[in-house]
Amino acid sequence: MPRWPERARLLAQLALADLWHDRKVSLCVAAALMAVVAPLLLLFGLKYGVVSQLQAQLLSDPRNLEIKLLGSGNFDSQWLQALQQRPETGFAVGLTRSLNTQADLLGEQGRFVENAEVLPTGAGDPLLAGVGTDLAADAAVLSAASAERLGVSTGGTVRLRIQRRLEGQPQRGELRLEVRAVLPAQRFARPGVFVAPALLQQLERFRDGYQTPLLGAFEGAEQAQLSPRYARARLYARDIDSVPSLARWLESQHLETSSRLAEIENVKAINHVLSVIFAVIAAAALCGCTASLAGAFLANIERKRRSLALLRLMGFQRGAAAGFIVLQALTLALLGYSGGLLGYLAGSTLFDRLLGGAQATGAFVCHITPWHALAALLLALLVAALVALTGAARAINIEPAESLREL
Repeated sequence: MPRWPERARLLAQLALADLWHDRKVSLCVAAALMAVVAPLLLLFGLKYGVVSQLQAQLLSDPRNLEIKLLGSGNFDSQWLQALQQRPETGFAVGLTRSLNTQADLLGEQGRFVENAEVLPTGAGDPLLAGVGTDLAADAAVLSAASAERLGVSTGGTVRLRIQRRLEGQPQRGELRLEVRAVLPAQRFARPGVFVAPALLQQLERFRDGYQTPLLGAFEGAEQAQLSPRYARARLYARDIDSVPSLARWLESQHLETSSRLAEIENVKAINHVLSVIFAVIAAAALCGCTASLAGAFLANIERKRRSLALLRLMGFQRGAAAGFIVLQALTLALLGYSGGLLGYLAGSTLFDRLLGGAQATGAFVCHITPWHALAALLLALLVAALVALTGAARAINIEPAESLREL
């Protein structure tokens, strides 16, 4: 009596041989599954490719995380700390009044930038990610526009200069800054300089008439009893999903804000619409595919009643007859899925070549990950197995003697 591994191997050989004998019918069943798999993979690839690209563009541009506070207030350090400690906050640093966030920059050979933006920075600044934000009071990061106008690069020096009028007399404050890095133009296109928050505070106090030895100004009132005050903040959310909630929190404090919330919501809306469209089409296609496969398998079982009866006579039990049907269904599903995957690869290549270079679509428009392909394969095998089990329930009720009477 042969052992069960030998019986299983014999059953597999018979199932594959039967499929090859009826290869025309087998090809039709596999082609029906391929006709469902390929369009679904292409549709999901377009949905995932377009949405993931839009999301990647949002995430790659830190300006999409920025929430700008419009107008000016009068906030203390406690308010800034509360803002920094909120779970939605990714980075926050205090800003002085708008007038005090401007200064002249002077380079070598008489080059200068008038009224450049002076912005505070610190650890975790998303705009300066990879550039370095651990700055001392005499160090700075220049924007590409400022560096180009001043003719300096990383490691060079620039002079920061501001002016004030104290008791009717014009005075000038100046500080030499070491250029630690140059910020790429795509991150900050305007002429500007990023400095330590303490330096920005000193610029404001210089203009307010206080002594600021850092800038070479020893006249004016003393700063001994002053505490930091902020007009607003440079603020970035922790991630894209945190932008709406952080903006609502600020607005609940009667602070008017500006952000790229509309662009973020558009991407989410596109994702939702495409998900609904894909779900409806996929459900309809799966229902049609299931009905088609069920009809094909049931008709195939009725056509092969004599073959199944012979298997029973050869000693195969009812479970082996059911396994024969399921094994054939899984084989056809694997063939149909393989053909559908090849169809997807051809279609996605065509989409990428025709639309990938368009400005509206970017580098690619149709893309799935290996995990998506594996999930689609498992789904195809699951549908085929469930349909085959329906046919297998009929196959195990076939009595050998009943079928042999028809010979």
